[in-house]
Amino acid sequence: MKFIVEGGRPLAGRIRVSGSKNAVLPMLAATLLTRHRCVITDVPDIVDVRNFLKILTDLGCSVKTRPGKVEVAAENLRTFRPDPVLVGSMRASVVLLGALLGRSRQVDLSFPGGDLIGARPIDVHLRAFSQMGAVANGQSRLRLKAKRLNGAEVFAESSVTGTENMILAGVLATGTTVIKLAALEPHVLSLCKFLKKMGARISGIGTHTLVIRGVKNLHGATSSVIPDMIEAGTFALLAAATKSQITITNVDHSQMDAVYHKMSEMGVRFSLAKDSLTILKPKSSYRAGAIRTGLYPNLATDLQPPFGVFATQCRGTSVVHDWIWEGRLGYLAELKKLGARVRLIDTHRAEITGPVGLKSGNIRSSDIRAGMTLLIAAIVARGKSVVRDIHHIDRGYEKIEQRLSKLGAKITRQV
Repeated sequence: MKFIVEGGRPLAGRIRVSGSKNAVLPMLAATLLTRHRCVITDVPDIVDVRNFLKILTDLGCSVKTRPGKVEVAAENLRTFRPDPVLVGSMRASVVLLGALLGRSRQVDLSFPGGDLIGARPIDVHLRAFSQMGAVANGQSRLRLKAKRLNGAEVFAESSVTGTENMILAGVLATGTTVIKLAALEPHVLSLCKFLKKMGARISGIGTHTLVIRGVKNLHGATSSVIPDMIEAGTFALLAAATKSQITITNVDHSQMDAVYHKMSEMGVRFSLAKDSLTILKPKSSYRAGAIRTGLYPNLATDLQPPFGVFATQCRGTSVVHDWIWEGRLGYLAELKKLGARVRLIDTHRAEITGPVGLKSGNIRSSDIRAGMTLLIAAIVARGKSVVRDIHHIDRGYEKIEQRLSKLGAKITRQV
């Protein structure tokens, strides 16, 4: 599938941020830890969520969906082997390891798939499971089994999915699990809070040290998905790059410090209300900046590509440094097709010089964030562009062409 985009058009209006993709998937995994019904609201209608729900159904869960709402009852699981095709469609399926190990004391998982942005080893996860009493068996698949899970002192190395897996395995383990150097991303905190509603005993939430005192059983709970900070930042950069005034609603400002700091540094004018962000039209040229990603609360790696396309509209040379993933700069080759002035320094660093009047072209997305970034670039560029492989965008952004069309963008989906 592809988008045909007629760019260079003015944008204006309001757009609401959806529930966080990165938060809802581990919450769905957590529903496996109880036999009782769980209800999750503000669920985004995206391909990754649909596929995760198919995995849960295949495992034996009862799943009911309504717009923005999901009910899961994992009373009777019929297998601990998730569908390999669905697992291979997304990296986030790795959190099934901790959930199924916690519930069934065994799991047989094919290697997760997902975005092509670099190596993503799971040594941190497997080492923690081993310390908790699980034994790995197999090379081509992730096969783990434990007679019982015991609390242990484990080291998460700030890995987000590693921390989530340790939490999921620890809440029903015997004894106390201490997770050191736990990741602090908002969706990790969201998972902890959801599990506490289910009866888990977790302390230290919001710090690098989590202490989990295992319980025998969890009960059902109802919770809402937190706003997607990546989507909020992406919409803000779309507005800035198109020099448009757009109000973004359902924004959690507490997640956005790094984005606000960097936008201010680069000359973006904006105003904040209770749960909304308004990007204002610029009164002077945007300024180049240093776009460096880091562990939360630093700038998220998922927001580096949107900042990259925004940098093409800034005066001077911006330096992009994404030290987390060596494949995250692949979108820059596509931006060059639209006339962007880019110099790759190495697999982690690049220079982007602007401002440049982007021209239309034929471009291809390679992952979720690159796809959305190239859609922004096509909206900025004058003329008609083609954005291919948009299935990546559908994995993470709900009904994106309809939502952006309400702002004035002209986007047509074609098979």
